[in-house]
Amino acid sequence: MDFPLTQLSLYVMAISVGIFTVIAAITDLKARKIYNVLTVPFFVLGIVYQAVFNGWEGLMYGGLGFLAGFGSFFLIWIVGSGAAGDVKMMGALSVWLGFKATLAVMIVGTVFVLFGSFAILFWSVITKGTRKTKETYLATGKTLKSKKKQKPETREQKQKRGLMPFALPVVLATWSVTTWMVVKSVVLQ
Repeated sequence: MDFPLTQLSLYVMAISVGIFTVIAAITDLKARKIYNVLTVPFFVLGIVYQAVFNGWEGLMYGGLGFLAGFGSFFLIWIVGSGAAGDVKMMGALSVWLGFKATLAVMIVGTVFVLFGSFAILFWSVITKGTRKTKETYLATGKTLKSKKKQKPETREQKQKRGLMPFALPVVLATWSVTTWMVVKSVVLQ
């Protein structure tokens, strides 16, 4: 971060973010939703955290993190590649993390998504074969052979076709980044 965090503020952030990401991942895995009842209070608590522990500088840094996290995921949602819960989750999370850690979470999360997607597709090809894998993950509005256009897919069909809920890679990325922040603060100082 651009300003020093106290040990207490770092631990409060790491524990709070850890709890939030676990709950978000569980709800995303079970219901494929991240609820407002989780994201909105966590966002507000992030503002309070930044104000109490880091003052105006922390509020500005959290605001920049919010612009990076929420803004990036909002654009992804606008083009139809993400879900609204993912946008809200990153918005709430990024207020706590600040700008640099939010960017790190997005980069590390992308790496986890790439490896996870590859592993899921590879396993699907091994267990179901190439044709069944194509049928499973190809959009229903597209066909393998015919030129005939089918009905547009519903939201439920699109969710079933998705390889994985996004919260899981975000959890792994957030834990990786916050663990590095704690280790760097405690061990490397």
